[in-house]
Amino acid sequence: MPSSPGERRPVIVSGGGIGGLSAALALSRIGQETIVLEAMPQFKEVGAGIQLGPNVFKMFDRLGIRAAIESVAVFPDSLEIRDALSGEAVMHIPLGEKFLERYRNPYVVIHRPDLLSAILRACQASPLIDLRPGKKVIDFEDRGSGVEVRTADGEIVSGRALIGADGLWSRIRQRIVGDGEPRRAGHIAYRAVLPIEKAPPRARAHRVTLWAGPKIHLVHYPLRRGELLNLVAVFHSDRYEEGWDVFGDPAELHEKFKAARPEVLELLNLIETWRMWVLCDREPGKEWSKGLVTLLGDAAHPTLQYMAQGAAMAIEDGVVLAQKLEETGGDFARAALAYQEARYLRTARVQLTSRFVGDYVYHPRGAAAEVRNDMLRRLSPESMAWLYDGI
Repeated sequence: MPSSPGERRPVIVSGGGIGGLSAALALSRIGQETIVLEAMPQFKEVGAGIQLGPNVFKMFDRLGIRAAIESVAVFPDSLEIRDALSGEAVMHIPLGEKFLERYRNPYVVIHRPDLLSAILRACQASPLIDLRPGKKVIDFEDRGSGVEVRTADGEIVSGRALIGADGLWSRIRQRIVGDGEPRRAGHIAYRAVLPIEKAPPRARAHRVTLWAGPKIHLVHYPLRRGELLNLVAVFHSDRYEEGWDVFGDPAELHEKFKAARPEVLELLNLIETWRMWVLCDREPGKEWSKGLVTLLGDAAHPTLQYMAQGAAMAIEDGVVLAQKLEETGGDFARAALAYQEARYLRTARVQLTSRFVGDYVYHPRGAAAEVRNDMLRRLSPESMAWLYDGI
């Protein structure tokens, strides 16, 4: 990269989540300084689980954090889908030797705070990354020769460019894309984590199990080397269309799942307090860069959770953006356009496939559920190659 005074200035990253920190770490690997501005008083993630497909392990290798991730992850032996009403086994995918042979990388589940901590520790170890919590970005100005970012406490932070990694409700997106509020899917997710010893023995297996029913599903799997059990219950609802609360309503949850199998109800009854999210995404787009400003992760291409790829796409974004910046000799405006061009088809496919899976794989009823069952039984190991082979 050129080393003119202007191009030695830091890139500013708005957002210190998984995507923002991954971008800072990727940029540090090519010698680019960054300032990461995080609105919260500390860098932290909510206590929920996340699934990581083989594609993201290529990125962990590039970022130098594979060992740190694997030390706290659980390596499930299989993925399975069962009918939430009948208990029938619909799909079983072994994740052992043949899977590893095909994709050359594992499929793991991990506690989100553990994932963020691994990335954060690597960032803290880099002299090129300036981490600033408690700095909420409220505005910015692209001066052509650089950017100026204003924080809620009145500070002006200057840099050579700006990456908006500020999530689904990105302020920066509204200046770049201007498409208003996210699209609400009409699905609500309740999440909880509990000590594994409180779970029934059959739920403690190193397996990702999904109970799929009409407009409902429950997924559970172990976390943190098998010490915790992660539960995610999803149902269709418009109740929170205008927003959401921090805590869910157990009465509504149990009403939605009242026809489910006893195994499902037993797990739901273990939890008294649920954290609740309204699931949202946006229409896929191909333009999220303008001048010296670009978007990344959920700020660029938010997706529903049904492909378990939101974090992976954000991490891939950071690696690709750094690669393009290096390839363009440090010209951020050109690099941002090249990064956008390289990413939009893949991320759009994940967004649209996630919508399809949510409606027609996880939540169908009647004949649609029978078609789903038939399709899944015929599923080829190659069906996920477009995604899991990675970039």
